[in-house]
Amino acid sequence: MIPSPTNKYLETTIQTATPNQLLIMLCDGAIRFCRQGIDAIEKHDVEGANRNLCKVQNIVSEFALTLDRSSPVAENLLKLYEYFNARLIEANIKKDPEPAKEVLGYLLELKETWMQAALTARAASHG
Repeated sequence: MIPSPTNKYLETTIQTATPNQLLIMLCDGAIRFCRQGIDAIEKHDVEGANRNLCKVQNIVSEFALTLDRSSPVAENLLKLYEYFNARLIEANIKKDPEPAKEVLGYLLELKETWMQAALTARAASHG
């Protein structure tokens, strides 16, 4: 199978990304899948809701696995990620979009925070 130019571009982008960029890319994916899961629930698409909400859970679990446990905020972030997954499970089981919408709001805030942190880190390394 010949790799498509899009796949090759994505592969190169991921391989050359900084840890901060990867975190933001994962967050973008979680946000996209969360929105798709909410949309699927609202359209009564049980399979689509399950598939997308499980993808969000997998990304959130990856955040927890790759968390720097020596960081002063690690314990609080871990609790937050556990809460996210509990709410996503609730949304998926009950097919209720509200818990997923709550998580989506938090993911959007986290992305903004990580983007600011990445800018601060970049400025500090060039300063």
